[in-house]
Amino acid sequence: MADSRGGPLVLGIETSCDETGVGIVRGHTLLADAVASSVDEHARFGGVVPEVASRAHLEAMVPTIQRALKDAGVAASDLDGIAVTAGPGLAGALLVGVSAAKAYAYALGKPLYGVNHLASHICVDQLEHGALPEPTMALLVSGGHSSLLLAPDITADVRPLGATIDDAAGEAFDKIARVLHLGFPGGPVIDRYAREGNPDAIRFPRGLTGPRDPVYDFSFSGLKTAVARWIEAKRAAGEHVPVADVAASFQEAVVDVLTRKAVRACKDHGVDHLMIGGGVAANTRLRAMAQRRCEDAGITLRVPRPKLCTDNGAMVAALGAEMVARGRAASAWDLSADSSLPVTDPHVPGEPPAAGPGHAHHAHAHGHDHVHEVSKDNLYS
Repeated sequence: MADSRGGPLVLGIETSCDETGVGIVRGHTLLADAVASSVDEHARFGGVVPEVASRAHLEAMVPTIQRALKDAGVAASDLDGIAVTAGPGLAGALLVGVSAAKAYAYALGKPLYGVNHLASHICVDQLEHGALPEPTMALLVSGGHSSLLLAPDITADVRPLGATIDDAAGEAFDKIARVLHLGFPGGPVIDRYAREGNPDAIRFPRGLTGPRDPVYDFSFSGLKTAVARWIEAKRAAGEHVPVADVAASFQEAVVDVLTRKAVRACKDHGVDHLMIGGGVAANTRLRAMAQRRCEDAGITLRVPRPKLCTDNGAMVAALGAEMVARGRAASAWDLSADSSLPVTDPHVPGEPPAAGPGHAHHAHAHGHDHVHEVSKDNLYS
């Protein structure tokens, strides 16, 4: 049973991209956040290679789970449930996490919760600032997503207001860093160079900010192209490229659009809290501009610490714990990875999984032809 004083004890597994994340949460309290990153293996390719990511997840999964359990000081048998990112993300990478979660849940006789990666990025803020206000307005900015979401109930009702129509903010950072020969990933290095530059040195375009443009959607493809052409023109003329100024001016264009649209969404929908999540939420300029604009508009800003903004297992565990606490249906054993799982599905419900071995007929009914009867007595302690 869940500890009524602290909430459900849930382990979360995140493998949507190149981070193998395992987190353990009790209610709104973070007990462990273990991460194994394969980013260095992708750096020489200038981006994430799905096959490399999947193999890295396979190698890191069991050691990372063991490390999280040790850090949390709990036994696997103590868990009230296991949550896993079911989508969106890289299909092969997601499958590794879903398969591992099924194996552990089945062997331990625990309920399984397949949850949404984007909703998890919102829910992780509960580990930093307590229960989310309802509704919550969320700006999610990462390598693959730039979204404005309204969440009246993070476990059951998440509504998309706007999204990127081409490159997400994180993708634009990576591409401009590549043009500037700054390496991969681009977000942290551009943030670092931008601190030494002048954000007003070059006036780069602000995408989709015209009077007839979609109010809440984002576009960074035109900005990316404009910056790349500016750099190429300087080089073609044999002139010096002021890297710090370019980084600062580019970053300013991205952050200006993100914060402007997010604050407008809050005003339009009468929401007095804004949560910012995703890897780009670690950007120092985004945090500073969002704070200033929210203060001016009378909006309370909630941004998790940088470590919780990037992909991690803690965010998955946080959403899983909320699912358990609110009595949401667990996922069935035929849970599958969905690389395009819509954010309107915070989790993938199904029949509550039957407990462990002895229920092979239940698993077979859901299409699993080979369910081995194994003893759990000494598998986990």
